[in-house]
Amino acid sequence: MNRFAALYSRLDETTSSNAKLAALVDYFESAGPADAAWAVYFLGGGKPRQLVPAKVLREFARHASAMPSWLVEECYQAVGDTAETIALLVPPAAPGATMSTASLADWMQTRLLPLRSMPGEEVIQNLTAWWAELDSRARFVCGKLITGNFRVGVSRLLVTRALAAVSGVDARHIAHRLVGYTDIANRPRAIDFERLITPGSTQENDPRSSIHPYPFFLAQSLQQPIERFPDLLGSPSEWLIEWKWDGIRAQLVKRAGQVALWSRGEELVTDRFPEVASIAGALPDGTVLDGEIVAWRGGRVQPFALLQQRLGRKKLSARLLKDNPVCLLAFDLIEWQGQDCRTRSQGQRRLLLERLIDDVRTAEPLTASREGTSALQISPLLGADDWESLASQRAASRSLGVEGMMLKSVRAGYGVGRTVSTGIWWKWKVDPFTIDAVLIYAQRGHGRRAGLFSDYTFAVWDGNPETDDARLVPFAKAYSGLTDAELAEVDAIVRRTTVEKFGPVHSVTPSLVFELGFEGIARSSRHKSGIAVRFPRMLRWRRDKTVPQADTLQTLSALLASPPPDSAS
Repeated sequence: MNRFAALYSRLDETTSSNAKLAALVDYFESAGPADAAWAVYFLGGGKPRQLVPAKVLREFARHASAMPSWLVEECYQAVGDTAETIALLVPPAAPGATMSTASLADWMQTRLLPLRSMPGEEVIQNLTAWWAELDSRARFVCGKLITGNFRVGVSRLLVTRALAAVSGVDARHIAHRLVGYTDIANRPRAIDFERLITPGSTQENDPRSSIHPYPFFLAQSLQQPIERFPDLLGSPSEWLIEWKWDGIRAQLVKRAGQVALWSRGEELVTDRFPEVASIAGALPDGTVLDGEIVAWRGGRVQPFALLQQRLGRKKLSARLLKDNPVCLLAFDLIEWQGQDCRTRSQGQRRLLLERLIDDVRTAEPLTASREGTSALQISPLLGADDWESLASQRAASRSLGVEGMMLKSVRAGYGVGRTVSTGIWWKWKVDPFTIDAVLIYAQRGHGRRAGLFSDYTFAVWDGNPETDDARLVPFAKAYSGLTDAELAEVDAIVRRTTVEKFGPVHSVTPSLVFELGFEGIARSSRHKSGIAVRFPRMLRWRRDKTVPQADTLQTLSALLASPPPDSAS
């Protein structure tokens, strides 16, 4: 544990990518395979569920620091992080205390993971004994592992490069082997690390022999004016153009009679979408499709909120499956007949995909199942002679339930992440919905924003703000979009205008108006406003507007039916 904590410190103390890479290489070259397996898991983004409830951790901090509960809570609100609060409050180990020599793997397997099944009193006893074996740096890292919030300034790409440097295996192969490694249910072992770094491609260590997907190829954002498109992109004929679907990116894998459906977040979602998994029975072995899972009815995509209901349930009822049908809109074929197709051009892969989908549609398992046929479709291509015509089509995106267009070079291979060496994909999204809203509640942030009021709740007017019976109704929370200077200014205003406290939440005198942007909007019975929005963020501080000039619930509701103006086209 202490060695892993030392690695954390090296990574946290520098912004240099080369220095971080050197620290990772040093660690992986000297760590045992079992420790390295867990280190890759955490550094690559793995986050096991919280091992100890927050209430028990606060009680441990109170017990170990001999402070009253209210003071522990105030310290947490100032720091904004449970692990850091505990590391700061618990007194250092006694002089001459024996420091732990247990490895990271030992800590995880024999100490930390078993905490989940322990009663609270036993957890506190164990943590009290273990904290005496750790220095403050290791205590902080250990706390982050317990809370499931471990993060450090290292990208997955940098971890991939470090493993490639240590093993001599091509970084692209390492990236492929890492897919699925950080699944929340995974418990990495020494053999898993050895498979990551073993040269060659045997049946045992080749991910294609399992049901693992490939690393997802990601699109770049296209934000140039339409007038520049001919110079930047050439002719539309050089691109495959599709709608940007509002769903869940996924790969459908069929190998050796096994089927798996993976989300872009590398989670197995096969059981969430059984109709999609079922249709894979008609696919030949050695097939991997890339596409978008969408709520689908009547030949068109449905609101994303319907899709979310599949993800939020532990058990899917027959009623839910019937009321919220889905399909996989396939837009790429990255493995065919057991062969990796990623080096083939986008145009070639599209032709293979069209041929495969035609074969699937005529396959015997589907001819008798109307539902099965609808669960797998090919994402249609769009066409036009010039970019202006495509911009006109794109203007209808909201009314079609899509987010804009995807542009894929016909010559592009299938890359890893947002690489451009193999070609490029562009996402040409429509402008977000916007609304002017009033800040009514604020809460302190976390991490580097700890101590600052940076998390806000916004409201719109229900009724005419010029009348006495109008009221502000909350509808969205947002915390991103402001500069550091603006955050500091808003923080000062929140402290000055607080009128009531509800635990960590401060109610403020309405005085600030912000323009919020969001990607989607739907009706919701769980919100006071009756409306839920997707991905809200602050676009700008409307210093030019007073609170009565903010938008109304009627204006917000109108967005449910009408697409916003598309100024970008």
